[in-house]
This record gives sequence, structure tokens and C-alpha cells, in this order.
Amino acid sequence: MMGTLASVLATKKIRTHSDRFRASVEGDIEDVEGVLKITVIRVRYVLKVNPEEEVAARWAMENYIEKCPGAMSVTGCIRLEHALELIPG
Repeated sequence: MMGTLASVLATKKIRTHSDRFRASVEGDIEDVEGVLKITVIRVRYVLKVNPEEEVAARWAMENYIEKCPGAMSVTGCIRLEHALELIPG
């Protein structure tokens, strides 16, 4: 997911080097009818941007998921939650 978002950000000329872009991921594993299943994956992105990049960064966040092979592979099976925090860069 992070790689796909980085690719979409790149189309908007927003840099995603490791000092500017990171993600933390966590999830929930639950007993579903006697079987342990991953039920939720939460991804929190942090991106350093200049003020003039904020609109494009938010657009990328709103539009990358349908281009993401990983996300599309689990949609309908695992709930995906994702958030983007923009910090001045």
C-alpha cells in the first residue's frame, strides 16, 4: 500500500524519500467461528510536505487505494483503515 501511495504521490511531484514518508501498520486478529483471522489492518502514513503540496497529497490519499494490488486483494475480506498525517516539510 505504501508503495502504491508513493507512486501516486510521485505523479504529483511529491517526494517520498525515507526522511519524508513513513508508515506504521497494525492489525487485529480475531477468533471468527473458531478460526483466527486478520479482521482489520490500520495504516497510518506520515508525509512531510510543503504547503503548496497539501492539496495534491490529500488527493493522492483519496485515490491511491483502487490502484493498489495489495489492498484490492483483501478488500471484502479484511477491513482496511488508512490515514494520512501531513507535517510541514
